Amino acid sequence: MGRRAFDMDKLIQDFVLIDDLESKRRIAKKVLDMAYKQGVYPSSINDFYMARGRGEVPPDFCVPAMNLRTLTYDLAKAVIRTAKKSNCGAFIFEIAKSEIGYTGQSPVEYVTVCLAAAIKEGYKGPIFIQGDHFQVNEKKYKENPGKEIGTIKNLIVEAIDAGFYNIDIDSSTLVDLSKPDIKKQQRLNFEVCAELTGFIRRTQPKGIQVSVGGEIGEVGKKNSTAEELRTFIQGYRDSLRKNYTGISKISIQTGTSHGGVVLPDGKIAEVKLDFDTLRDLSKVAREEFGLAGPVQHGASTLPEEAETQTAEVHLATEFQNRVYDSSLFPKELKDRMYDWIRQNCADEKKAGDTDDQFLYKARKKALGAFKKDITKLPQEIKGGIAKELEAKFEFLFKQLNAPGKKDEVDKTITLKRVIKRKRLEQKEEELVRDTHGDD
Repeated sequence: MGRRAFDMDKLIQDFVLIDDLESKRRIAKKVLDMAYKQGVYPSSINDFYMARGRGEVPPDFCVPAMNLRTLTYDLAKAVIRTAKKSNCGAFIFEIAKSEIGYTGQSPVEYVTVCLAAAIKEGYKGPIFIQGDHFQVNEKKYKENPGKEIGTIKNLIVEAIDAGFYNIDIDSSTLVDLSKPDIKKQQRLNFEVCAELTGFIRRTQPKGIQVSVGGEIGEVGKKNSTAEELRTFIQGYRDSLRKNYTGISKISIQTGTSHGGVVLPDGKIAEVKLDFDTLRDLSKVAREEFGLAGPVQHGASTLPEEAETQTAEVHLATEFQNRVYDSSLFPKELKDRMYDWIRQNCADEKKAGDTDDQFLYKARKKALGAFKKDITKLPQEIKGGIAKELEAKFEFLFKQLNAPGKKDEVDKTITLKRVIKRKRLEQKEEELVRDTHGDD
């Protein structure tokens, strides 16, 4: 057993350091085969969420969805240990479209590392891996809608092929508040979300119903309303092909922002979260539309009192902060990363920003450039930082009332071994031709 654990650590370190895609795919297949053999299955959380929407699973907890931007293998092991100790089967590993870029973690790498962590820690059952904020760029969409939608479809193909069976579509960037009524404001949002949902349904493996999320309000903008929620879902359902399963959850805006609001000294301002909106929209989503409920973004920098009305909360920035600010993280490496940020991200510094504010907001961009340096840190450093964060994971799971849900997850989720097709290669121009309408 000890030899196997040691080999997995070495295998994954080598895997992360490899640049050659074909070599990565070979190792990824080896890890996936090992996962299936142990009883670890990349899975969709859709059936669990639909059971919650029907009232078969009590809505008294939130599913933590964790974006691991760095030290992914070590932090994933810490999450798995927390889940095992607390009998929590309802948790998600996720990475956003933007994070895939600036952290240098491709979908196949992210899935493989998360599965390897589950294997190493002796976990059994479904592992939910999610594409967070598969976001439509508003400017690029206006310039060339077909090309921008084709780019998202390319990412969907790559993600599903890797084992992302949960995808959050973010077309809320297309909401136009200058329009005279809510339906016109939300029209592009629900139409594009329906189109991408249809594409996911045609792309997903046989036997897998990918869990899809939509979004009605862009994070950091105006708070969402029940009328917007109703308008979006009705328009979305009218736009979606009738035999396709729709979204299982909906992201809303309630006063948060990604990464929090940074004060001049680099500390985070207290967030005024709209708990009434969370409760009201949660009730509408479940009781009127049978969804699991709303999703709360920007949650890792919220005050430590929790609100369990939401179906899912997204946690990212604080984990990154705790890595950077750990006394175990080498100062020499941190200084080099900060120098890189000052040289390569200077155009992101806003007028009036202090150096602390600028570094706090931009330091996520250095994680990909220094991924290999961080990966090569001695195991006692990586393991020590992960141990520090494990206490935070335990706290968050308890705050969200997530422990003790594994039995309910196991009752609703059917483990499905996916037989890998010949790799689906779809050129961008082919996807662009599929941009308008479902066939």
